[in-house]
Amino acid sequence: MKKQTKFKLYKVAHSQGSDAQMLKVLQAETFNYFLNEVNLQTGLIADKTEPGSPSSIAAVGLGLTSYIAAVERGLISRDEVVKRTLTVLKFLHSCKQGTEVDATGYKGFYYHFLDMSTGKRAWKCELSTIDTAILMAGILTIRQYLTNENKEEKEIRQLAEELYLRVDWQWALNGGETITHGWNPESGFLPYRWDKRYNEAIILYVLALGSPTFPIEPAGYKKWTETFEWKKMYDIECIYGGPLFIHQMSHLWLDFKGINDDLNRKIGIDYFENSRRATLVQQKYAIDNPEGFAHYGEYAWGFTASNGPGPCKMSINGVKRKFYGYIARGAPFGPDDGTISPWAVVASLPFEPRVVLKTIRHAIEKLDLKKHSNYGFDGSFNPTFLSNGDNAKGWISPWQLGLNQGPIIIMIENFQTGLIWNTIKKCPYIINGLKRAGFRG
Repeated sequence: MKKQTKFKLYKVAHSQGSDAQMLKVLQAETFNYFLNEVNLQTGLIADKTEPGSPSSIAAVGLGLTSYIAAVERGLISRDEVVKRTLTVLKFLHSCKQGTEVDATGYKGFYYHFLDMSTGKRAWKCELSTIDTAILMAGILTIRQYLTNENKEEKEIRQLAEELYLRVDWQWALNGGETITHGWNPESGFLPYRWDKRYNEAIILYVLALGSPTFPIEPAGYKKWTETFEWKKMYDIECIYGGPLFIHQMSHLWLDFKGINDDLNRKIGIDYFENSRRATLVQQKYAIDNPEGFAHYGEYAWGFTASNGPGPCKMSINGVKRKFYGYIARGAPFGPDDGTISPWAVVASLPFEPRVVLKTIRHAIEKLDLKKHSNYGFDGSFNPTFLSNGDNAKGWISPWQLGLNQGPIIIMIENFQTGLIWNTIKKCPYIINGLKRAGFRG
């Protein structure tokens, strides 16, 4: 183990009060992203705060889900949420679905990135199965929440139903048993499938299995789960997935406590317990700090998909370092370049609150990781990266992403009230999908 480099970091911030007060403020500050980074004419939500950013359909799904928590917390009125939701669902429903290169989607799926104003495909991106699933999870969740019998909420429920039911999950199999990553009009289906190792795709398979219009067969889900790797790391055994978001994304909506599929019954733990163990692996890796990165420790961890200071190479304190840009960082087997993502810590709050609460407090009170942002935490930071060799504070991401902001709001709410979990549990399509995947309990 290399000796950890020591750096003096940010000034001590003011005390956050009780844990409940700290979470209340963080949730409210983070929700400002979804209040402001939206086109009110289309309802589309920006991928990130960088000027000119297109919309990310995953950010839309997370935003719709976050609206629910925000209503309950008094951060936005129900009427405003109804207005915004109706706007975006009408827009998505009416946008062009076809094989044209500038369409919004095809076969009920949507392109990963859309122009904020027109809804047209941006950046020649792929028609994304996982991002469409995150969008649909948000759409179905808010459908279950807005249950009043007025005209607007009835229309929202009808639109949500139609958007979900027209997704052709069978088409996305491309003749196989497992779901492909996506498709583009220039070259057809991508060569990759959701068929290897544990990842964020449980929500994708549950939605595809539960569809009453284009359901896939359970064989593909079981074939995929059979590839999951059981590993022992720092004397902790769990299903391995390096980046922390893998252990969180499906859990934003699905409460896995006490329910088990075939693999869970075989290994003896559910996916909730698995995420708890994965959270502790991350903390132990940071304490071990085998590469000697700055400021890793008991309350400084969180390795996941995030922006970084690279790509570049630099020699720091005599050690040659390779830094990445946006990449899925993981622990304990990497990749790792010293970049920490505070949002990923918060998204593990329901799994291991004792550890996570102390880590959140450390990030706010000791590292002052909210002072550079209007929307809660900085997206990511790297105290090892010294620009021009003399910046003791290291690198801080200039942008925040909707994909990071949503999990903070949602998991704080699930930890405190279980609101999102309890809302989606009422959805018959989710229940059917879980049952067809083999979940019992």
